[in-house]
Amino acid sequence: MENEHVHKIKVLLADDHAVFREGLKLILSETPDIVAIGDVDNGHAVLEAVRKTSYDVVVLDVSMPGKSSLDTLKQLKAEYPKLPVLVLSMYPEDRIAVRFLQAGASGYVHKGSASDQLVNAIKTVHHGEEFISSKLAQKLAHSFLHSERIPHELLSDREYQVLCMIGDGKTVSEIAEELILSVKTISTHRTHILEKLNLKNNSQLIRYALENKLIE
Repeated sequence: MENEHVHKIKVLLADDHAVFREGLKLILSETPDIVAIGDVDNGHAVLEAVRKTSYDVVVLDVSMPGKSSLDTLKQLKAEYPKLPVLVLSMYPEDRIAVRFLQAGASGYVHKGSASDQLVNAIKTVHHGEEFISSKLAQKLAHSFLHSERIPHELLSDREYQVLCMIGDGKTVSEIAEELILSVKTISTHRTHILEKLNLKNNSQLIRYALENKLIE
């Protein structure tokens, strides 16, 4: 059985939605040179899987419970710097793609993209190249050429994550439960976000997130 996978790109799928993972596995099963030999639903499981099995590419969802996907990515790159990680998200590219690419991701694909784009992205990052859309490439070029930074780009990765979740209408308690952190910790992050963005309350945070297209 193992010999069947020798010449195929071996992929680990990481997404907390089982139905979506099954859909990805079905797509990849129809591709002769790619095979999903593992699938997990959280960041800790990603690290455990990679430490036990040799994968060619990790396909990582940006939003999973427990250890954040961004923290998972950073740890993956620290332990396995040559392992390509392709990020999947339901959110627009300009919302968080840059942060993941800066943390070491090899590519970023929207979940609404056609299946052939995902297959192409996996092959591209496996060959040591980056996979990003022309729109995202333009944004990266603009960020490089223009040094000015908008306020939310000054937030830490965790603060940025909390900002987006508040923008999505989640309460401090809901965020704490989803991220497996204390309510006090999330409240502290919220306080820092308000200070850095010069805002006063959650209503202003939500308005800020909408105006800056941080939420759909």
